[in-house]
Amino acid sequence: MSEVVKKAGGAGMIVINYPVDGYSIIADDHVLPASMVPYAYGVEIQAYINSTSTPIATIINHGTAMHRPHSPDVASFSSRGPSQITPGILKPDIIGPGVNILAGWNSQAFALLSGTSMSCPHLSGIAALIKKAHPGWSPAAIKSAIMTTASVTDNTGGPILDEQHRPADLFAVGAGHVNARQAIDPGLVYDLTPEDYVPYLCGLGYNDSAVSALTRKPVRCSSLKSISQGELNYPSISVTLQANSWKSVSYTRTVTNVGKPTSIYAVKVDMPKGVSASVTPTTLSFEKVNQKKSFSISFRRSGGRSGRVGGQLRWVSRKHVVRSPISIRLK
Repeated sequence: MSEVVKKAGGAGMIVINYPVDGYSIIADDHVLPASMVPYAYGVEIQAYINSTSTPIATIINHGTAMHRPHSPDVASFSSRGPSQITPGILKPDIIGPGVNILAGWNSQAFALLSGTSMSCPHLSGIAALIKKAHPGWSPAAIKSAIMTTASVTDNTGGPILDEQHRPADLFAVGAGHVNARQAIDPGLVYDLTPEDYVPYLCGLGYNDSAVSALTRKPVRCSSLKSISQGELNYPSISVTLQANSWKSVSYTRTVTNVGKPTSIYAVKVDMPKGVSASVTPTTLSFEKVNQKKSFSISFRRSGGRSGRVGGQLRWVSRKHVVRSPISIRLK
């Protein structure tokens, strides 16, 4: 684009976002001075251009801007949920740095890159750090540590915003923005073994051959007690409550103590209007590391609203807050 402007005799270039991209700014290489602006700013610039016969603009480089307010936020290209294949599991799991990352590049020393190809190495590196600190942890335990310690506020203390500067919902942020320091010491984890996925896969409706191909050993789903998607021991919870039904929906979760040997956690549940939830038991007491405790959480409609809403479950001790996001679909 900038090559065309330069060949046409242009001295500089202002690139305006598409409306769908909102305030997301993706850096790019240009052959002349250029500035990319959000769509809302672009509308003002175009109005100015149309208001005078001699519009004038100046591009000033103020250097690298640090501590930009409302960071982090969710980019327009970030994948959104819900999952179309497994809506019973909240997606995305987590968000991480992926916009305008100074990265190594094959054709030159470095380049500013954006996308999942940038957020993936950030999360992979954090997972590697956790594995180094806790060699015995499973992949599920590492994922749980990352999700339950994620940040849900930006650097101003407010909610993480999306590309339109609106509070981002659960299908944009999942559990939140990765917090590497907190993830090293999560207190509790929601662990899973490979065998735990077999009744889950059977519950998704896969036949014996498909499940056996995944597990690489013979599986007969008819001989197993299948589980629904929401019953998988996952660090997040997704539940659907039917219209005109006051029947409760209950799930069981099991947490493993990876913090201090002796610790006590109290439950805190935040629910939106129209939904009530109860947890049994309301406290979890541990006497040793790797001890497991189970709890059940029940949801019930308490109003007539419909749509998708969100809440959270937190297990709180003196040192840790183990948070699980809850996605609720009211049909």
